[in-house]
Amino acid sequence: MSTAYTDLKLYIDGKWLNGEGRKSEDVINPATGKVLAKLPHASKADLDAALAAAEKGFKVWKAMSAYDRSKIMRKAADLLRERHDHVAKVQTQEQGKVYPESRMEVLTSADIIDWYAEEGRRSYGRIVPGRVKGVRQIVVQEPVGVVAAFTPWNFPTLTPVRKIAGALAAGCSVIIKASEETPGGCVELVKCFADAGLPEGVLNLVFGVPAEVSEHLIGSEVVKKVSFTGSIPVGKLLAGLAAKGMKKATMELGGHSPVMVFADADPEKAADTIAAFKYRNAGQVCISPTRFYVHENGYNKFVARFTEYAKNIKLGDGLEKGTTMGPLANPRRLDAMESIVNDAKARGGKVAAGGSRHGNQGFFFQPTVLTDIPDDSKIMTQEPFGPIAPIVPFKTFDEVMERANSLEFGLAAYAFTNSSATANAVGDAIESGMIGINSVAISTPETPFGGVKESGYGSEGGIEGLEAYMNVKFISQA
Repeated sequence: MSTAYTDLKLYIDGKWLNGEGRKSEDVINPATGKVLAKLPHASKADLDAALAAAEKGFKVWKAMSAYDRSKIMRKAADLLRERHDHVAKVQTQEQGKVYPESRMEVLTSADIIDWYAEEGRRSYGRIVPGRVKGVRQIVVQEPVGVVAAFTPWNFPTLTPVRKIAGALAAGCSVIIKASEETPGGCVELVKCFADAGLPEGVLNLVFGVPAEVSEHLIGSEVVKKVSFTGSIPVGKLLAGLAAKGMKKATMELGGHSPVMVFADADPEKAADTIAAFKYRNAGQVCISPTRFYVHENGYNKFVARFTEYAKNIKLGDGLEKGTTMGPLANPRRLDAMESIVNDAKARGGKVAAGGSRHGNQGFFFQPTVLTDIPDDSKIMTQEPFGPIAPIVPFKTFDEVMERANSLEFGLAAYAFTNSSATANAVGDAIESGMIGINSVAISTPETPFGGVKESGYGSEGGIEGLEAYMNVKFISQA
């Protein structure tokens, strides 16, 4: 199936800017290794123009009522739904994920805009009774100001929309730097906001050398809030830059999600549920299940069912019917997968399924299952961000909780049990921002999404995601 990609441009102060006179880079289709388009980079002058536009746009947007802001946002959500087929195909071409996953991502992105559009109208303050007669005490929430947002390549539409919709609902203006490797999804998303009538300067889209863009934007006095999704090392760097200016920051960083399958769970049913989730987007998901601890009683059954699922996955171009897993997004991930498998083998690990590259074009890696691996191996200690599932047995609750909590990560976790007592105990003991118990539904528009420990701080989604873009002001009036 061949389909049109998109025209890649910057969007600054209500104008689309192409590559004339600007540096650029190639955007690659990971299924074929071929160039899709050239992406223009923002110059320093472009970044300064975006800062000036966002500062001006903030004044306009902040002055607009939450009711009127909501109408524009809902129009953008409707446009995204109307265009979902095209946007999903653009995204699949640049990122590699299969079309049904892309389609769901785009439709969920529209739901996120709708949810925030409504929640922005409910950002209420409160009156606190005074201690002295005649004193009125008022707490109000106000938009923080200009937001600089940075998003990665694994969810080209969903990750940008979480930041854009949350900021806009709060009354903030935004400069977003989406991933240079998967820019088309965000270009199409921004088009929906522009076509919905968002005032000039309220939303600006730039691309460039990530370190240069982030330093320039975060270093500017115009920017009051930073939101970043990506790796822990980069997150720490950007958090440090934000701290220099005492800027509010939300950091959604890496994870290494443990899965605990307890003795009272059905191991085959658990395998069916979690295997499908594991290989979504070829495992390139920050909340992907990545360390599987299965009680020794059900271990063999779980491994057998999980391995069977992995072997039946059909690899191929995400736009081809019948494909159930696409390529990895870039060659760096291929090298990382080979390194992980080689390390596991060197430590006595067994490859139950997959374990190597697939085909001679594109960035494909087989869905892989590893067993008999020690806890200090690379796959058990470093975020894999790929289609590799290590499965190991455990004996007791205390033992598995200690192993699950042993790393510096704390984003997501999963558990399977038929005991409410065990479920409660896991919920209490796990060091994680989110946990799904007999469920993988831990990311919805109306619920908080974020981690603890080195997986970051702050939340996206839910009322917490709106509050992240607000300042609290207390007014005491006699």
